[in-house]
Amino acid sequence: MKGAAEDRLQSFLARRRGSGALDDVQALSGDASTRRYFRVSWEAKSSAVVAVYPEPFAADAHPFLEVHNLLAGWGIPVPQLLAVDGDCGLVVLEDLGDTTLQEHLRSAAPAERQRLYVAALDMLRQLQVAAAAQPSAAGCYGLVFDREKLVWELELFVEHFIEGHRGRVVPQVERAALTVCFERLCEEIASWPRVLCHRDFHSRNLMWHRGRLVWIDYQDARMGPVTYDLASLLCDAYVDVPDALLEERIEGFRRDATPCETPEEFRGRFDLTAAQRTLKALGTFGYQAVVRGNPTYLEYVPRTLGVARRSLARHPALGELHGLLARHIEELRA
Repeated sequence: MKGAAEDRLQSFLARRRGSGALDDVQALSGDASTRRYFRVSWEAKSSAVVAVYPEPFAADAHPFLEVHNLLAGWGIPVPQLLAVDGDCGLVVLEDLGDTTLQEHLRSAAPAERQRLYVAALDMLRQLQVAAAAQPSAAGCYGLVFDREKLVWELELFVEHFIEGHRGRVVPQVERAALTVCFERLCEEIASWPRVLCHRDFHSRNLMWHRGRLVWIDYQDARMGPVTYDLASLLCDAYVDVPDALLEERIEGFRRDATPCETPEEFRGRFDLTAAQRTLKALGTFGYQAVVRGNPTYLEYVPRTLGVARRSLARHPALGELHGLLARHIEELRA
């Protein structure tokens, strides 16, 4: 093992074990962040997962720990917190294994698939209700999907996916027109009432562990529209959600979350959210491939483009944006 992350992990384990032996440390594939993950032997012949951050942190004001404590207090299934060492910049968590919802769904029968999505969205509604009823001073309540944040994500989509990954040159006049469309879309989304959002609620951030779903990767939680996490899960970049199941779960969530809103109104808000969220995901995939040299996410680009095309085509307000993007991305053309 080499590098700053490994050095800090070795220091931490040496202090706990009395030796620096790292023969039982396994590097795990990470996410799109700058964190590193390792599986290590832990107490009583068990194992744990260590998240090593790029630098030391103050444990009493760390976003992951703040959100973790909120979720655990609200009864949301999260991994057990085993240890924290801010000086070494690491967090030790219960080992949930390697089976994500994405993997579990590969062999799931239709009835099981439906049950899992119902369970996931029931927990999402649990988060929204609990967070509204018990607001705290945690930093996630001060972070919002406002117009500036949402537009910034779409501008990065143009920079890193269209221009960076696809190598297309967007003429200045079209670039200006895209910005106007982005601002119009994002101003609409930002005007809606906000709830606490996981922020990356999809099938790779739900683990299947001992017969239940457990949440991970929630450190970026922030306030946003009620449709945000819903769209993240049902318009997933990693899993195909059957149309019938998608429609059923959208309507079921509307009945629970906003029963006074008509199905047409709620579905319209879902489509706008899904369009923004999906384009943002493509921007992330492009950034990972071009800037960070990580091609892991490129295999999910075709599915994500398909989701983006359907979302853009569904809502009349997205017609101009759809047309502009289709000039540079063939897969978005009808």
